[in-house]
Amino acid sequence: MNALILSAILGVVMMFSSFLLKSKVTVRNVAIAGMILLIVVNLLEFSGFKFFEINTRGMIGFDRFALVFNTIIFASTLIYFLLSARDMEKVGVNYAEYFALIFFILCGVTLTASFKSLLVLFLGIEIISIPLYILTGSDKRNLKSNEASLKYFLMGSFSTGIMLMGIALVYGAKGTFDTAAIDTYSQAAPSALLLGGMLLLIFSMGFKVSVAPFHFWTPDVYDGAPTVFTSFMATIVKAAVFIGFIRLFDQTFGNLQAQWQLFFAVITAVTLLIGNITAVFQQSVKRMLAYSSIAQAGFMLLAVYAMNTDAKEGLLLYSAAYCLATIGIFAVLIKMTDYTFEGFNGLAKHHPLLAATTTIFLLSLAGIPLTAGFLSKFYMLKAAMATGKNLWLVIFAVLMAAVSVYYYFRVIQAMYFKDGEPQSIQVTPVFKWTLVMLAALVILLGIYPNLIIGWLYF
Repeated sequence: MNALILSAILGVVMMFSSFLLKSKVTVRNVAIAGMILLIVVNLLEFSGFKFFEINTRGMIGFDRFALVFNTIIFASTLIYFLLSARDMEKVGVNYAEYFALIFFILCGVTLTASFKSLLVLFLGIEIISIPLYILTGSDKRNLKSNEASLKYFLMGSFSTGIMLMGIALVYGAKGTFDTAAIDTYSQAAPSALLLGGMLLLIFSMGFKVSVAPFHFWTPDVYDGAPTVFTSFMATIVKAAVFIGFIRLFDQTFGNLQAQWQLFFAVITAVTLLIGNITAVFQQSVKRMLAYSSIAQAGFMLLAVYAMNTDAKEGLLLYSAAYCLATIGIFAVLIKMTDYTFEGFNGLAKHHPLLAATTTIFLLSLAGIPLTAGFLSKFYMLKAAMATGKNLWLVIFAVLMAAVSVYYYFRVIQAMYFKDGEPQSIQVTPVFKWTLVMLAALVILLGIYPNLIIGWLYF
């Protein structure tokens, strides 16, 4: 509850700072300080220390899983601020309002990670989505940004309608929005109404996390949105909705796993196939990362498919590994003048620090050993194996992971083995140190994953 209330308050504070504070440096420092405060109050809740106590009548529950995930998301957002906050200045004039929108999104993330009612899930998803539509179209002078925002809004509104219809059908079948009650009532033979509602919820949540065949909006929106906000959309938001996804099917439809497990196996395989194959043919690194995010969604979907202890632990680790590596890559990409693979030619020669850290991030996304990405993929595959079903899915996921190595290594090849013109890349000492610490953290989590997973049982 600490983080939920404080994130909303910080959003309002940043709105007022847009006209109370004239210095952009001060605005940025206030946002960073607010993010640190958010992390601290969330950590205090681990020990039962609560600043705010509101009776939600069982609609929200801040269990250890939610608190650990919130900590991961808040820490990732702090790193995002340290690396990319300066680049927000280049997007438009309403600098402080961007931070306000991000804090409101974090409020929605907190709801999505801790809901116990389908209504709260809907509110959380919409609190995340509406500010994202604004951030996507924040570069008003760029037609691609305007187009991406409109496309995202229209498709997002359509998926919202599907979600509401699904919730309505589930309510019609069971007469309650409470997730635990729905799961209990589902032990009997499920009705067609309940299964129809569940199917619509899969479609709507699948759209939000861009799993196939609901991924069609992702490349255009990620490519058209300002790069500094694409980084946030592709990491924090995707991880948050996946946590909502796994909680939905764990708490609400856990007793119906026999009905939906094979369906999830199929869409997981299709997502892995489409994401990886299309990423291979991209010439823009930004679009490649957009398509690879679809493939990464396929791996995260293995957690929903498996729905066991390894899956939940692995999803937390995967969220951290994916967020850290992708935020780091986008932070470097923003500094580049050319987003194509050729734009990275010779980067190791002219900017060795940027090339070295980018290499670590790419290795993690590819799932190379001694990185967080390797262990997170291992947890996903282990969870899928533990089900004892659909072994073909595990084999297929390993093959698709091998395909991903190709397009990630294309960037590494360009940086180290091709010559290119030197680029004028201006970075601050804070940016460099944050990037180095981020790369070190990716390696540390690849060696010692209990740094995150241990918090579930500490």
